[in-house]
Amino acid sequence: MAKRVIIVDDSRAVVATAELALEGLITSGVIEFQAYLNPAELLEALQNGSENFDLLISDVNMPEMNGLDLSRYIKNDERFKTKPIIILTTESSEALKMKGKEIGVTGWMVKPFAEEKLVKSIKMVLGV
Repeated sequence: MAKRVIIVDDSRAVVATAELALEGLITSGVIEFQAYLNPAELLEALQNGSENFDLLISDVNMPEMNGLDLSRYIKNDERFKTKPIIILTTESSEALKMKGKEIGVTGWMVKPFAEEKLVKSIKMVLGV
């Protein structure tokens, strides 16, 4: 059964690049890919039960809600407490990385990202 991977990023270019990088995993049925441009919409869908994921990939700097706040809300929900979250951002400060670690994010990747590294990280986190 395909693993559900969600990316939330307010940049359509980043979403398109990630989807292109994951095309092989998507077409082979290893993963299902869903994108959200607005973290508040994703959070609402998760809270009302209309959405679920096996892996979340999130930007940090987005309007309405940043990715670390989104991660905190998700990790505080018993249904998602153990689900992996990878932060994909231009932010590389150690302070932010530590904040992410305290929240419980699984990994941190800095943009621009190498497509191969994204694929490798996803395979490793999902065990596929």
